Amino acid sequence: MLGPRVDGEAKRTAGVLAGVASHAGPVERTGGLRQAAAAAGELVAALSALAPAVAGEDVPAESTSQSYFRVREVELSDQQAALHGALVIHRGLEDLCDAPLSGADLALEVAGLRQSVLDLTGAAPSADAVPPVTVPEAGAGSSSESVWSARWLVGHQVHVLFNVCAAVAVADAARHLRHGDDDAALLRLADATVYVRGFPAAMTHASTIPADYYMAAIRHTMTPPSTDVPLSGRQHRGYRLFRAEMKDLLSVVPDSYEQLAARAPELAEARGALLEADIVDAERHVTLAYSMVHLRRSIAQRTEGPDNAVAELRLMRHRRAAQYAPLTRFGDHYVADAVAGLRHS
Repeated sequence: MLGPRVDGEAKRTAGVLAGVASHAGPVERTGGLRQAAAAAGELVAALSALAPAVAGEDVPAESTSQSYFRVREVELSDQQAALHGALVIHRGLEDLCDAPLSGADLALEVAGLRQSVLDLTGAAPSADAVPPVTVPEAGAGSSSESVWSARWLVGHQVHVLFNVCAAVAVADAARHLRHGDDDAALLRLADATVYVRGFPAAMTHASTIPADYYMAAIRHTMTPPSTDVPLSGRQHRGYRLFRAEMKDLLSVVPDSYEQLAARAPELAEARGALLEADIVDAERHVTLAYSMVHLRRSIAQRTEGPDNAVAELRLMRHRRAAQYAPLTRFGDHYVADAVAGLRHS
């Protein structure tokens, strides 16, 4: 209940995002993204009129990762949560205007940003025609290096936003299932799937920088002496929260795919879609890491370990696929059997 102005701007932003032509030519695609960024800016202004944003840098960081990626964790009102989320959305869209992201990834990230607008503001999607948005003139261009460094942070902040929104959606679904409200659970599982499909798109957005630049200018900033400890994905609290909520969801519906499909086919498909998206996120993390660091070791790996970054991530993918094999329609039973064999050897 953030007022009619916020509701109107949220609906307009969601409407513009729904119309972004992710696979159009560069002029039309960029024009749509600039319209979306302008709409998100108006949403930020509407929310800011209610109360200014919390000064994030005044909030102590709870980890080296939070400090590095300019992320903070604090109790917020609905208005403040919506405002800070909208600020991330606005920054993400402004960068997407120039980021060389594939059409497929752009569609997934934009879908996640649109769902974030709706979830953060409580606005209902509208089928009405979207009024035009005034797009400000583009400012003077920044150097490529400063854009790439900023993109690394902005893309990660979008990823964090998706992590937290997905965790809330999964928690909502589990709560609805516990109370026997399958219809409400299906809606929130669908929302969660939109976010999880956006995870690898946001990470790819962050990584649309030259691998040579990443190796020369960014990678060393995430290791001592630049940071207290080497940074890794395990330190992202939003992602850990999402993983905890996924574990809880599967404790509520632990049935195999066949068992669940026999009694609740729609729920089996919705759960399966979420789990498949989660596996694909792990798979794409493998290929993304390879494109950036090739066969080098992770900065967070111990020197005596046998594997490199790609092998570590591939192992994580296999474990997840083995866990989900009986829960999905097209489970990876080859890997599940291999993992089971290793556990018993």
